Amino acid sequence: MTRETQAIQDDIAYMRSLAHEGRHAPLLAGPILVTAGIVFGTTSLIQWAIQSGFVQLNPWSQLWVWIVAGVVFAVALTVLIGRMKTKPGINSAGNKAVGAAWEGVGYGIFVTWLALVALSLKTGQWSWMAVMPTVVLVAYGSAWMIGAAMTRTRWMSYTALAAYVGAVAVAWFMGSATIYPVFAVILLAVALVPGIVLMRQEPSEVV
Repeated sequence: MTRETQAIQDDIAYMRSLAHEGRHAPLLAGPILVTAGIVFGTTSLIQWAIQSGFVQLNPWSQLWVWIVAGVVFAVALTVLIGRMKTKPGINSAGNKAVGAAWEGVGYGIFVTWLALVALSLKTGQWSWMAVMPTVVLVAYGSAWMIGAAMTRTRWMSYTALAAYVGAVAVAWFMGSATIYPVFAVILLAVALVPGIVLMRQEPSEVV
């Protein structure tokens, strides 16, 4: 009986430590968001330059620039995740939940992109790919909503709202090359800038 009581007390102490860490540990996804904003925002501008005729390249290059961007981001992501694992607060409930949310967002975006590529190849209508900016921003908005719920941070709720509004805004520009610089600007607002904010909040000492 004494051993069972001690086990229960140990479990309670463990849960308290997790709750304490979760309250004080900032989210650590900042570098990943900054990288995503830079890589995919730049790629959007490159695609705009190709479609607008500022850069004379084969039409298939529009597909390849996104493939290259995906590879670059995947490599950077691997490095950044490795660094995150050494930071204080990585095992907090907030970071685990938000990390899982962003991981799901990443896989969802990638699979949707593959599906649209397959559809475009089958039909010969590459205009389907113009849906991707809306898909990405809806996914970002959902991830920010989870972050806001876990941290009770109002600015994350506003960022989620901005992503949702941006998803509708970019849809307005479908069929025009203008969609890509608009998408790049919105990525600046919902990925790059918030990522910098999160990086500034990261602790240099153990939480």
